Amino acid sequence: MRAADGRTDERVFHLGDGRWWDEETASWRDGVGEFVCIEVGSDDVLGEIRTTRVVLATGHRNHDTADNRSANLAVWCQRCHMLHDAPEHRRRQWRTLFMRKALGDLFRGPYGL
Repeated sequence: MRAADGRTDERVFHLGDGRWWDEETASWRDGVGEFVCIEVGSDDVLGEIRTTRVVLATGHRNHDTADNRSANLAVWCQRCHMLHDAPEHRRRQWRTLFMRKALGDLFRGPYGL
């Protein structure tokens, strides 16, 4: 199984900044799966390499867990899944804080922010 950025469910060599080694093509890729050219001698790349076990997971494109149509489901590595969900997580955080403040105004209770 392959994620949208080309990663597979296996161990991956990476640099910690989104660049990772694609074993099949014998080349480096960036966080979105595009090929990256690393100049020889410009970076001490071998000194920065880490190994991570990548686990692929299915996620909902529209963040609606009730919508399980295949067109709404995508396979992402954890990094890509978190990047995809970041705007939704910010929206939910704002709503939680807004509701907490509204309840504090309504009942004169602590805001707890």
